[in-house]
Amino acid sequence: MTRFAPISCFLVALLVLGRPALAQDVVVSPEGPVKSLSAAIEQAPPGGRIVVREGVYREPTVVVDKPVTITGEGQAVLDGQGERQIMTVTADSVTVRGLIFRNVGVSFVEDRAGLKVDDARQCVIEDNRFEDTFFGIYLAKTAHCRVAGNVLQGTGATETQSGNGIHLWYSKDIEVENNTIRGHRDGIYFEFVEDSRIAGNLSEVNLRYGLHFMFSDRCQYRDNVFRNNDAGVAVMYTKHVEMSGNRFEHNWGSAAFGLLLKDITDSRVEDNLFVKNTIGVYAEAANRIRFERNHFQENGWAVKIMANSLDNVFTRNNFIANTFDVATNSSRKHRSRFEQNYWDNYEGYDLDRDGYGDVPFRPVRLFSIIVEKNEPSLLLLRSFFIDVLDAAERVVPSITPETLADEKPVMKRIL
Repeated sequence: MTRFAPISCFLVALLVLGRPALAQDVVVSPEGPVKSLSAAIEQAPPGGRIVVREGVYREPTVVVDKPVTITGEGQAVLDGQGERQIMTVTADSVTVRGLIFRNVGVSFVEDRAGLKVDDARQCVIEDNRFEDTFFGIYLAKTAHCRVAGNVLQGTGATETQSGNGIHLWYSKDIEVENNTIRGHRDGIYFEFVEDSRIAGNLSEVNLRYGLHFMFSDRCQYRDNVFRNNDAGVAVMYTKHVEMSGNRFEHNWGSAAFGLLLKDITDSRVEDNLFVKNTIGVYAEAANRIRFERNHFQENGWAVKIMANSLDNVFTRNNFIANTFDVATNSSRKHRSRFEQNYWDNYEGYDLDRDGYGDVPFRPVRLFSIIVEKNEPSLLLLRSFFIDVLDAAERVVPSITPETLADEKPVMKRIL
């Protein structure tokens, strides 16, 4: 049994520490023969592995132009000294993990990033840290890449002085998973991206959007948390998007939303939580979207749906303790409908005990229409006069859109 002890110890070390540097690895170290990452890339064979030992490395922009795996050990810091992009990947099948990218510096003429992948495939960027990098991770014209487990911390004070945390442009089949992004302009940004997935990320305290989506079809984002961002999440000019299992929380401000949908079609918003946002969902020119099993609680407006949004369905959602459950900009007929939702403001009855109210619920308050046309009137929100006005409108509806009524409101909260 003694003769196998060294092998057992070696296996344990592999499990705990990961694969150690092997003879064929190129090792970068402040005290070693290879002192820069650029020199290591020149020496490494295609498909080789580069190990970057703990230390601070300051060198011109590192260009990764061959398929290699770059792994940091300990506090391996690549410092841009506030004046340049730190790393550019131009080769396919490159993996970068375990490094700290620091101090890129603001530029008003170029999109500098901690790490930029340009026109490459099969890249993996995981378990890295980005500190004060203007743009953090920038993927341009990439495909079949994975960005996972990274922590990105921006320091810009204004939108113009800050880039996006994870920025994708003209890319497809990208996985963005389990990253933490704070303090950037937009936490995650998609433009002209197709067939990609955003899952399990935390995007909070960003200067504009936690997630910004434009011209990006057939994508999905699920199980993410978007919290305390200046304007929430925006999905624009897009079709076939699945938005499920996300948390939109504490996005407050005069122009803040949990979720802004603009010029978006044929999509699904399901099983999301909207809590304490100025507006939970704002829909403008949003068509053929299904909102199902979402939970709207303690928002200023749970849903604002403009008259130019057509053929949307809201079903099996909970509306609890919102100032306004539903608001719109028109009292005319709408082409969207609400059915079988739970409304905590519903005062109807269920005589046949089938679980549904026997009289319709009209979620659009008369006062919400007045506020939409004259915003300063919001100051009267808690006044007795407004209570009387809303009560009169419920008894004899004359202005609120009849087509936005829920004909079969659910009597019990939907779990």
